[in-house]
Amino acid sequence: MGLPADVIAELALTVAGAATRSATPVSRGRRATLTMLLTADLVNGPYQPLSPEDQMPIVTGSHESTSARCRPERPTQSLHGRRMWLVGILAALCTALLPGVAPHAAVAEPTHPTQVSRLYVTNFDADTVTVLNAGTHAVISTVPVGETPIEVAVDPGRARAYVANRDAHTVTVINTDTNTVLTTIPVGGPPQDVAVDPGRGRAYVTNAADDNVLVINTDTNTVVTTVPVGDVPFGLEVDPGRARAYVANSEGDSVSVINTDTNTVVTTVPVGDRPFDVAVDPGRARAYAINENGDSVSVINTDTNTVVATVPVGDTPTGVAVDPARAHAYVVNSEDDTVTVINTQTNTVVDTLTVGDEPARVAVDSSSARAYVTNYASDTVSVINTATDQVVDTFAAGDGPVGAAILNAAQGGGHCTKPRKSTC
Repeated sequence: MGLPADVIAELALTVAGAATRSATPVSRGRRATLTMLLTADLVNGPYQPLSPEDQMPIVTGSHESTSARCRPERPTQSLHGRRMWLVGILAALCTALLPGVAPHAAVAEPTHPTQVSRLYVTNFDADTVTVLNAGTHAVISTVPVGETPIEVAVDPGRARAYVANRDAHTVTVINTDTNTVLTTIPVGGPPQDVAVDPGRGRAYVTNAADDNVLVINTDTNTVVTTVPVGDVPFGLEVDPGRARAYVANSEGDSVSVINTDTNTVVTTVPVGDRPFDVAVDPGRARAYAINENGDSVSVINTDTNTVVATVPVGDTPTGVAVDPARAHAYVVNSEDDTVTVINTQTNTVVDTLTVGDEPARVAVDSSSARAYVTNYASDTVSVINTATDQVVDTFAAGDGPVGAAILNAAQGGGHCTKPRKSTC
């Protein structure tokens, strides 16, 4: 016995109606015809063309009704046979009605462009950001931004890069999927650095002229509050796990510690002479504040917010980044064209590397064991193998490269900081 006609009609309408959502449109007339045929076939059995006898005109007076003459012959089938036939006709109709849906075995996996880690470099003298393939160093794109871009930070989850334009008093927001500018955010004064807390959806920008840190909502790209800090804040870094931001106050010889849940300063840590930048190693609970005039690094215990060591480095340090996987900190010394390598377990200098002319910043990609040093005066980037602490490559950058950030293909990221010429 067949399925009830009303049930089959509903099934037919569902299958036919789905065709309107397929890749190839189906006309109303075609859907109606297919629905009718499907309903008739499922109720009465497979369609059989009328034999010549059945196609003969009805003779007046015949005892056989017109409906009986026109109805196709219904062959006798077993229950299993009818089920198999039903499956076959539904499969055929799905193939005909839904050409955009292929059988599962025939569906090819979607192909995506190969993702590569990218290096974002701010060109201070060209008002641009160069986007490079971090592995091959090939230029992917050059993005025009504001005047004198000094720093850049990335938010991998939101596919955004935030560029601090010092003399334009703005932050440019770049879509890192398309490497195009999404918007420009006024910040009221000369921004010196920017850092991102992806989990809280916030970017933090130091405003050296107004002695504060602006907090940007990275979902709306609007400034939501400002936090007063010390005198002439320059570099900063975020420790998302501890909900803290560390701000180097260059004229206050201190580091302000901000609670990023409440956006209030919880303490101020005295450090060396003219702190210029700061980097964080969350796993070891350490922050490294470089002292530009003191030629040293103040090591802060971020659990107690106290200085636990001071490490001498090269002449005029202006950038610092940490490779937590290898327990090394890399300090850029702009006046002697070197990078000091510090063992973060012993807080001792283990190596000094020669790089380009007037190095400005350094960004580390732990996953590839690479550190990228921007050389402001030579318009180049030096590449350090952090597994061997050797300079393995130098490639051309834009005009006056300063800030650098890594957007890791595996959802990593990096952030880095400013040149000596950039002081207000």
